[in-house]
Amino acid sequence: MRNDIIVEELNTLLRGTYMGIHSFEHYIQELDQADLKENFQAMQQELKENSSKIAERIQNLGGVPADSEGVSGSLHSFMHKVMLPHDTQKIIEDAIEGMDKYGVQYSEKLVRGDLDDTSKQMVEEVINTNRKHVEKLRQLLH
Repeated sequence: MRNDIIVEELNTLLRGTYMGIHSFEHYIQELDQADLKENFQAMQQELKENSSKIAERIQNLGGVPADSEGVSGSLHSFMHKVMLPHDTQKIIEDAIEGMDKYGVQYSEKLVRGDLDDTSKQMVEEVINTNRKHVEKLRQLLH
């Protein structure tokens, strides 16, 4: 498998992870409840840790990691901030939808078959963290 293909797949995942970090920043700015804010901050911190792991793997493959969410991601981030609900329950629902749709489902499709074993294992860990976040968000909803 060619490293440039693996690097591009990992960079796409990295840009998506940056989008998640920025989305959580928007949520945190809107939340008033301290305990809820702390939960969102903890999840955001794990996203940041995952972005570091992905970037390190890209470097180890001889590539250059993306340093932002990219142009389309920036546009999506801007639109997300503008359209962000102000109701706590709707914020949690939005976070669940985004994390499940992009952090889990899209990420799984993105990396299917185009990675070496080491990268695949790391990506599975990242996706499992995202699954854990979806579950935690669902618990916070109830």
